[in-house]
Amino acid sequence: MNFLNRLKTLVLVAALCIMPALGADTFKIDTSHSSIMFAAKHFGAAWNYGRFNDFEGTVVFDEANLAATKVDVKIVAKSIDTNNERRDKHLRSPDFFNAAQFPDITFKSSKVEVDGETMKIHGELAMLGKKQNVVVTLAKSGEGTGMDGGKLVGFHGEASFKRSDFGMNYGVGNGALSDEVKIVISIETKKV
Repeated sequence: MNFLNRLKTLVLVAALCIMPALGADTFKIDTSHSSIMFAAKHFGAAWNYGRFNDFEGTVVFDEANLAATKVDVKIVAKSIDTNNERRDKHLRSPDFFNAAQFPDITFKSSKVEVDGETMKIHGELAMLGKKQNVVVTLAKSGEGTGMDGGKLVGFHGEASFKRSDFGMNYGVGNGALSDEVKIVISIETKKV
């Protein structure tokens, strides 16, 4: 094979490698139409739910290549809201989120496993100065067109982790609050 043919082959291979990335679009989370909720069990009886009111993030998404999906989210810890002001103040304290010292909670994806239409988003969850690998099960929930004509894509997901892995140990030993925390995510994103 002469030099020119080898060069053409290399260019073709490079183009094929780049093509899946070209189909991916970046979507910004529309926080006014999205929810990030959590739940912890209280004295083994019931799951108590709360949410975060202040967050932002992006999703890079190509429906033809789900494995190329990327997620990057930042949550403001002090925006925690359980519909109980006294409890929220305690949750912002050093016993839990220590929001004054650690204002942000972040999740950044590292790889994606695809199972049909469901994505297992592996990524790094960072809070309280610690980082742990967490898997978020995420699926497209729908799509539409916004009032301004922009493309909208919705996603729904779930995850769970042990809060003690981040040093959040208050109430773990006495059974007052479960170590396991469940996360439920419902986000609407808009194409950038």
